[in-house]
Amino acid sequence: MTNFLFLSKILPLFLYPLGLSCLLLLVALILFWKRPNWTPFPVAFALVILLISSNAWVSSALIQSLEQQISPPVIIPQAEVIVVLGGATKSPVKPRPMVDVNEHGDRLFYAAKLYLDQKAPLIIASGGRISWSGNSRPESEDMAQLLQMLGVPSQAIIQEPNSLNTYENAINVKQILDNLGIKKVLLVTSAFHLPRARLIFEKLGINVIGTPTDYFVTEIDETNNQTSIEGFILGLLPDAHRLSLTTLALKEYIGTFIYRLKGWL
Repeated sequence: MTNFLFLSKILPLFLYPLGLSCLLLLVALILFWKRPNWTPFPVAFALVILLISSNAWVSSALIQSLEQQISPPVIIPQAEVIVVLGGATKSPVKPRPMVDVNEHGDRLFYAAKLYLDQKAPLIIASGGRISWSGNSRPESEDMAQLLQMLGVPSQAIIQEPNSLNTYENAINVKQILDNLGIKKVLLVTSAFHLPRARLIFEKLGINVIGTPTDYFVTEIDETNNQTSIEGFILGLLPDAHRLSLTTLALKEYIGTFIYRLKGWL
C-alpha cells in the first residue's frame, strides 16, 4: 500500500497544470539545443495551460462540479457517530505553538458543531501520517486535540490513527463501526471530497449521511464574477489560489478514476 501511495502522489503530477507546464518547459530547454525553431511551441503550450488553469471560471467550474454533487441535508438527522476525515491539520512541531489547521480545517469545526448540536454521541477522527513525512504523530491525535479545544469531551472521541488515504479511512472506520455495532454515520469532509468518500463508505455497506463543509465557491463568488466589472477583469488574471483549486479538482477526478480501476468504488 505504501508503494501505491507513493506512486499515486508522484505520477499524477505530470497531469496537473503546474507539473505539466514544468515538463513542457523542460522540453523547451532540450529543444533549444537540438531544434531551436521548435522551442516556442512547448513554451506557448505551458503558458496556455497556466492561464486557463488559473482562470476564475475554469477553476470555479471544476471545483463546483464536485461540490454540487452532494447537497447538504436541509435537516441533519440523528446518527450514531460522526466520522470526520483527516487532511485538515498541521502537527505542533517547532515553531508552531500548537496544532494548526490548514485550509480544510472546517472539517473539524463542523464535526464539533454537529456533536454540540447533539446529532451524534461520538466522533471518530480518522487520519494517520505518511512515514516519509518525518512526523510519527498520527493526525488523529491532532484532530482529537482540536476537537477537545472546541468543546468535545475526550471520552466522546475515538481515534483511528492508521489510514493514509480515503480508502483506508473507510476500511479502518468500518472495523470500528462493526466492533461497536454502529450502522448509521454522519460523514464529514470537504464538499469537493465527499462524492468519492461517500462512494467508498457505501461500497463497504456503511449507511452514510453526507455532511459536506469547506466549500470553495459560494453564491456570492458566482454573482461577483458575473456582474462585477472588477470581478470580471480580476477573473481573467492568473492567480495562484485558482491554480490550486483547478489542481485540487483534477486530483479528485484522477483519484476517483484510479479508485474505480481498483474496484474501491
